Amino acid sequence: MTRVLRPLTGALVACVLLSSCEREPAGETVPPEAADTLATALPPAPTITYTGSAEERVRVEHGEVIEDIDAARLALHAQHHPHTPIQHRRLPGVFDPPAMTAIEDFALIKDDLVVINPGPGEYVHVMEGQRHGYRNLTVGITYTAPGGAPPMHTHEGEEAHVLLEGKILYALGEEIFTIEGPYIVNIPPMVPHSFMNLGDGLAELVVIFPTNVWEYDVLDTFPFQNVDVEAARLAPARQALPRD
Repeated sequence: MTRVLRPLTGALVACVLLSSCEREPAGETVPPEAADTLATALPPAPTITYTGSAEERVRVEHGEVIEDIDAARLALHAQHHPHTPIQHRRLPGVFDPPAMTAIEDFALIKDDLVVINPGPGEYVHVMEGQRHGYRNLTVGITYTAPGGAPPMHTHEGEEAHVLLEGKILYALGEEIFTIEGPYIVNIPPMVPHSFMNLGDGLAELVVIFPTNVWEYDVLDTFPFQNVDVEAARLAPARQALPRD
């Protein structure tokens, strides 16, 4: 996992804004009023739901179960792209499907949902369909801080991203591009993808899957390693960007 996320320079911005890193760079002094602005610019990061597991031999990190990649998954990925999967992730925890007899079973609020932390500056409130009475739907609401991003990953099924406001840097397959909300982005099955918040404020993407299970595979690459993020902020939306 370390080698996937190490190149994320934008995550340093997220760290500062989330007050999880030092606020004073070496040789510089941040005025108190500026520090207060940084500390209050974003709402508090969500609290991860699961920090461990009662099940033996189950590894839980950043709120997710981390599993090794088996031969079948390696073969599946080899059919679709040149990258190597290094982890399979899913939600932890035992649950009872709702009876779907009460208002609370049908009408969920964000605080009802499981929270995970897939990458630096990136949290997701996950409505996994099987936990909430859905047969063919899973939805996530992200907390994506400035510079925040998940690792490059894939899903077996298709996915849609919906954002009403903000500017996002996308990696979709071999393409790198920016797009500003409001928008919808189509992510086909098994296409490697990631995204980074280029704005100064919080981005709350809605991610939608036609399945009732939340799971994905993390790949051994990070697409923004050689991208000029500052240039990307100024680039026109939906224009392909160079990686170098």
